Amino acid sequence: MNLKSNLDFVKKTLTTQTLIVATKYVDYPVIRELFDLGVKDVGENRVQDMLRKKNALSNLPIRWHFIGHLQSNKVKSMINQIDCLHSLDSLKLAETIQNERKEKLDCFIEVKLTSEPNKTGVSPDLLVDFVKKLERYDIINIVGLMGMAEANGSETDTFESFNRLRALRDDIRILHLPYAPCEYLSMGMSDDYLIAIACGATHVRLGSILFRNEE
Repeated sequence: MNLKSNLDFVKKTLTTQTLIVATKYVDYPVIRELFDLGVKDVGENRVQDMLRKKNALSNLPIRWHFIGHLQSNKVKSMINQIDCLHSLDSLKLAETIQNERKEKLDCFIEVKLTSEPNKTGVSPDLLVDFVKKLERYDIINIVGLMGMAEANGSETDTFESFNRLRALRDDIRILHLPYAPCEYLSMGMSDDYLIAIACGATHVRLGSILFRNEE
């Protein structure tokens, strides 16, 4: 298999979902090839890698999504270089974005769906209160929620995690907050994206499935 056939395979499994290609382990020549194959949304986990790759591909109209954990001290260097943030998880981060971002930014709130110590995100129990406190940051537009299932969890656990995220999204959406329409669900990676789609994912973040057995 090669990159094109991998991409064609994935596209056949999608319906209305936005495919965000996670390019953490590939460099800009592969991203350029993906763009030529029709990929317009690219997700990066590390600030320096994203800035370097974006600079190398500055002539391409790629939509850049930051999908990794973002530390407040890294915001200034990159926040005006992205189209969407998938990992808003604290008021401190929101405050820094408010001070540094020049135009409104679409953001997903990252929700912690598991007890794994290495996972970040807002606790589900605190989510509604967190969203209400974001009203003061008019540069931020909350478009949805992002979450990850347990890395080695069972299929049942994964379904439960993603269904919970969908229910939390619905809880926010029915509040009809103008700054938090919260329409979307960013969930599902290479090993569990089909479950995520079954649970209502609108955005999937896929990497390894596209680069397996690439020739």
